[in-house]
Amino acid sequence: MSLERYLAEMRDEGKPLTYSRLANLSNLSAEELTLFLGVWAGVSVTRQRKMMSRLVELAEENPNLNFDDIFAACLNDPDAEVRLSCIEGLWECESRSIIQPLITLLREASEETVRAAAATALGRFALLSELGKLRPEDGVMVEQALLSAIEDGGEELEVHRRAIEAIAPLNLEKVNDIIHQAYISDNAKMRDSAIYAMGRNGDPCWLPILVKELASPDAEIRFEAAAACGQLAEEEAVPHLARLIDDIDGQVQLCAFAALAQIGGSEAEEVLHRCLEHAEEKIRQAAREALEEMEFEKDPFSFRLDSPGRG
Repeated sequence: MSLERYLAEMRDEGKPLTYSRLANLSNLSAEELTLFLGVWAGVSVTRQRKMMSRLVELAEENPNLNFDDIFAACLNDPDAEVRLSCIEGLWECESRSIIQPLITLLREASEETVRAAAATALGRFALLSELGKLRPEDGVMVEQALLSAIEDGGEELEVHRRAIEAIAPLNLEKVNDIIHQAYISDNAKMRDSAIYAMGRNGDPCWLPILVKELASPDAEIRFEAAAACGQLAEEEAVPHLARLIDDIDGQVQLCAFAALAQIGGSEAEEVLHRCLEHAEEKIRQAAREALEEMEFEKDPFSFRLDSPGRG
């Protein structure tokens, strides 16, 4: 079906929309995008929400489909739900062209959910900045926008904590201070975010805290601490993560295996090999998958589809 015919179908509220044909909207030219936006403005909000949600799903299901131009163009849509879908759809987009629109949403969107999502999305650019893959002036913009949200005493908790998580990759003393203050907060959600931020920050100084939290009575805290240990990739965490293999919470168990695979090394490998003899099949399977992941990280080009453990 041609784009023109699909846009006509999109415009006709009297007919049900064929969502399977949304692939027609992939990789639009500038001229085609203008045509789309002209029709989009006249589509009902209910229809817009369903379409945008399905575009996000299609992009996740098929890497050959790209709707980034549509998502970026609709970041200023009047409907909050549409804007949230657009932010979600742009999760892997690294184009500097979306930095300012995201900052604008963080600063000006009236909905807490949109501001929080914008803060999270800016975290990707904070990481790119730290890796030297972003223009310095863009990195400064991202840093200042996130700091403003963190330092705004009137900002909602959800936005505040997402901004802390987002700014965490920046190797700055003030960022470490922000993470520490969040960690000693009386608010449980803020503490969760602080532990998550420690992993994103990547500084080994957080390891003693994370090891302590691996024994927390709160499963969510144990999960976040295990994930953060994996990101720090410090072998010192291996024996502590090994204790979580028999955790009462299944998600914590799986996270421990993932962290061991991330850390790698002979000690982690030994722990995983022992798990191949575990009485529970789910533990044996998780160990096999973690060992495969470790092998892949060692030499991606030697990985074979018929390697042991693959069905």
